Amino acid sequence: MGHRREVSRVEGFSDAVFAFAITLLVVSLEVPKTYHELMTAIRGFPTFAVCFALLFQVWWRHYRFFRTYDLEDTYVIAWTGVLLFVVLFYVYPLKFLWSVAFSPLEGRRITDAIITTAQVPALFTIYGAGVIAVFSILALLHRHAYRLRDRLELSPETVLDTRERICSNIGVASVGALSIAVALLCQQFAPNLIGVAGYVYCLIGVVEWRIGVHHGHEREKLREPIAVSREDTSLA
Repeated sequence: MGHRREVSRVEGFSDAVFAFAITLLVVSLEVPKTYHELMTAIRGFPTFAVCFALLFQVWWRHYRFFRTYDLEDTYVIAWTGVLLFVVLFYVYPLKFLWSVAFSPLEGRRITDAIITTAQVPALFTIYGAGVIAVFSILALLHRHAYRLRDRLELSPETVLDTRERICSNIGVASVGALSIAVALLCQQFAPNLIGVAGYVYCLIGVVEWRIGVHHGHEREKLREPIAVSREDTSLA
């Protein structure tokens, strides 16, 4: 099955929402008028860069879904709407969390006026809930395409890729759930270790690597019969 070539209205609307979400990450749309304002904007670059990369990752996964599957039924439209709602709602928690994380780098001191230690678990819970929601929706979209693989006439390799993307999105959502669990446990038993809940997200790299390795093995198995068939043909 070929990839879609035309951008649909749903895709166009989705792109506009993601663009608006990225716009919300910017502190001010005004051009700095003084050197001090310029330096303030530059100090906020690490926060903006990380938030932009995370939003881009969500957009990229959503974009690949529409490029891979010629599928735009009620199910897909409904869950896309929910996804866009969650993305817009979580822009500010996303920005706030990373602003706090990069405060020392950006020359700002974290005070109780910004956030107290007792409030950090709630922040990780809110952020983790957003991660779970976004990547669970992406997993549901790909699971829907997988269920309709015969109707969509997906190739064996595309079916394999679809299973990989389902596992990938579920894996990232699971890391978000683990971060929430760690934050709540630290709140109860070790408040000084609450930062560990943030480092839990490093496991996303491990999850993606493990899924990628397994996917590579499955792809090789898929290609083996084709290679054997070509070899038999050449010998004949």
